[in-house]
Amino acid sequence: EREAKKSGAKYLLQGTIAPDWIESEGKIKSHHNLTLPDGLVLEIIEPLRELYKDEVRQVGRSLDLPDAIVNRQPFPGPGLAVRVLGDVTKEKLDICREANAILNKHVEERGLDKDLWQYFVVLTNSKVTGVKGDQRDFGYLVVIRMVQSFDAMTANVPDLPWDFLHEVSQEITAQVPEITHVSLSLSNKPPSTIEFE
Repeated sequence: EREAKKSGAKYLLQGTIAPDWIESEGKIKSHHNLTLPDGLVLEIIEPLRELYKDEVRQVGRSLDLPDAIVNRQPFPGPGLAVRVLGDVTKEKLDICREANAILNKHVEERGLDKDLWQYFVVLTNSKVTGVKGDQRDFGYLVVIRMVQSFDAMTANVPDLPWDFLHEVSQEITAQVPEITHVSLSLSNKPPSTIEFE
């Protein structure tokens, strides 16, 4: 709001796409980019509002945007805060970021990124008992979410190699001491949504 007033901005360009408003209108999920803060008076421009993600990618290709931009996986506007359940703190964001970096590394090393729509780790608000050495430990439960989709309206959990999942789980619990348990989300969309919140 301050920057809009300072610069004299009259417009706000949003990256809203069809699944955003369809899910919000259906009360499935609220999306950050569909409402403005109270008192902010700007005209909203949403050039992609009627398009689905696959159509947005077609537009990007027709504009000769690099594949790294056109095909990158969707990331929520509020960032990792959506992937940290419960109170969002710097510590929990750092834990989530570390676990995601490990998952991303393994996905890319295996070449799985080409077949996945999205892949990420969710840090839950649950703590579970674990063992480190000969000692009881009490740490976070994280959930790996990996899906294939075409348009973000539906998504399927792919068959994943168990050795890959074991490697990811072992590295996350070994490298991120605050995590004692790694789970895998097996729910398709619907009935679930891709993001947890």
